[in-house]
Amino acid sequence: MNFSSFLLMRQEILLLTIILLLVVAEISISQSKKQSIVHLAIFLFGIHTIVGFFTIETSSLFGGMFHTNNLIHFFKNVLNVGVFILLLQSADWLQEKVVDEKKGAEFFILLFSSLLGMYFMISSGDFLMFYLGLELSTLPVAALAAFEVTKRISSEAGIKLILSAALASGVSLFGISMLYATSGSIYFQDIALIISSTNLTILGFVLFFAGLAFKISLVPFHFWTADVYEGAPISVASYLSVISKGAAVFILMILLFTVLKPLMHVWENIIYVIALATMFTGNLFALRQQNMKRFLAFSSIAQAGFILLGLITGTQLGTATIIYFVLIYIFSNLAAFGVVQAISLKTGKENMNDYEGLYRTNPNLSLVMMLALFSLAGIPPVAGFFGKFFLFTAAASEGYYLLVFLAVVNVTISLYYYLLVVRAMFLRTSDQAIPYFKNKLYMRLGLLVTVVGILVLGLYSPLYDYIFELSKNLN
Repeated sequence: MNFSSFLLMRQEILLLTIILLLVVAEISISQSKKQSIVHLAIFLFGIHTIVGFFTIETSSLFGGMFHTNNLIHFFKNVLNVGVFILLLQSADWLQEKVVDEKKGAEFFILLFSSLLGMYFMISSGDFLMFYLGLELSTLPVAALAAFEVTKRISSEAGIKLILSAALASGVSLFGISMLYATSGSIYFQDIALIISSTNLTILGFVLFFAGLAFKISLVPFHFWTADVYEGAPISVASYLSVISKGAAVFILMILLFTVLKPLMHVWENIIYVIALATMFTGNLFALRQQNMKRFLAFSSIAQAGFILLGLITGTQLGTATIIYFVLIYIFSNLAAFGVVQAISLKTGKENMNDYEGLYRTNPNLSLVMMLALFSLAGIPPVAGFFGKFFLFTAAASEGYYLLVFLAVVNVTISLYYYLLVVRAMFLRTSDQAIPYFKNKLYMRLGLLVTVVGILVLGLYSPLYDYIFELSKNLN
């Protein structure tokens, strides 16, 4: 490998360097100064995020196992922005709850290791690199889900996640072996030229799809989601909800639109059914939830169903709308999770009824939550409206009018349960309302970035046109 090869992998190499620096910092910094690791990790990852916005050329390495282009590079930057916001929102929790337990550096090392796995997964050029990236992105998150070892519910979340992930990984690997058996290659370019609609190929695809559907929380592979979100630390739940799900959606889109495009007559029917099941299941179960983490878990399942409207098209328009929606979803969901985390850290309250009268005591947090929920519901003029509008447009352009109509029905259902939270904050009163409190700098910055993202992407966003141009690299 020469120097230009290292530049192609600069995001991966730089993130690995940060992980090693944090290991050194954990060893060398005394316990009395361990708080500084939080500042160091946020600072280093901020630099990493900025460096990611420098352009990169289209090329491949290791005989085609690793490849990159402007679209992949852009999506890595989207993931970086989401993780950076998450770090800002997690800083107070880490400093107050985690550092004293001597686990501050471990949190960042596990989180960045998972992100590194996602880098390799979405840059993979064959199924070997894909599988290695998938495992590296999943295993650290299982440890993070069980991070609060003193809480039984957190340990339970970690066990449920690792067992479910192991099963999904095994099923996916079995599907990959069948695809290899029918094509004689694990390289994506070779498979795309050889693949045909044999029974073994279709079975291999179904099993492979099931493994990725687990990470995206598609029905019927969603059973782990609510329990793990409820038991895991809020930062980890938000990471699973937006970063992990976004990366899985992106690589699934690449594989469906390129490698598995000859099987489109098969997978479009599968996605059609799963999209409807996912939207209805997520929305109907969200109606019953009182715990905010379970509430947002079923909300995220429903949002995954909406993403499938872009995935079913197989077109450049579908590619652009999926990436744009994921970007909006990151800002919207992190804003909601950020408010939940701020309140939970200060008061320990996580139920919807606890939010009654919140606007009178903490108006700023109420407004952030309202914007986030309106964006998730798709109410104009915030960003979520345009994200869902473009998804509906992409599906309608390919003639899926009934699917779009049922998706609109689901938007109406979701609007009802999102407004339940808004009603509690703004219209209800409580003698035991959450008292006024002031967040620290990192949390305020994290929430501010999400609000700016929700408003800017909704009110003025040439970014969609830019993403649409990048999507030519895929289609």
